[in-house]
Amino acid sequence: MQIPSELRYSTDHEWASRVDAVVRVGITDYAQDALGDVVFVDLPQVGAAVSAGGALGEVESTKSVSEVYAPVAGTVVRVNEALVASPELVNSDPYGAGWLCEISTVVTTDFDALLDADAYRELTNN
Repeated sequence: MQIPSELRYSTDHEWASRVDAVVRVGITDYAQDALGDVVFVDLPQVGAAVSAGGALGEVESTKSVSEVYAPVAGTVVRVNEALVASPELVNSDPYGAGWLCEISTVVTTDFDALLDADAYRELTNN
């Protein structure tokens, strides 16, 4: 299982990458593996306000439907439209082409409170 060291992680198995005031969000390799084959992704609307820990969207797999939670508070500024036609990108490239959305945030404490790679590895026992 991949756990890139440059990312931050939520206990709900989302990853976050910050560039200035924008945070890119996706689900972790651990989460996509547990879900199985992803067949649909319900993305948030651009312009939607989200709170840290609040529902961001859903990922539907052949096994189940799972909520995705925002790791930071802010406003959704971009969604990964490629997932509409190719939701399987979440499985094949969860940290690259399978990202879900980008959130503009000014609350850096949300991002700073997320787990680092070592803490996430410990959480998942990997």
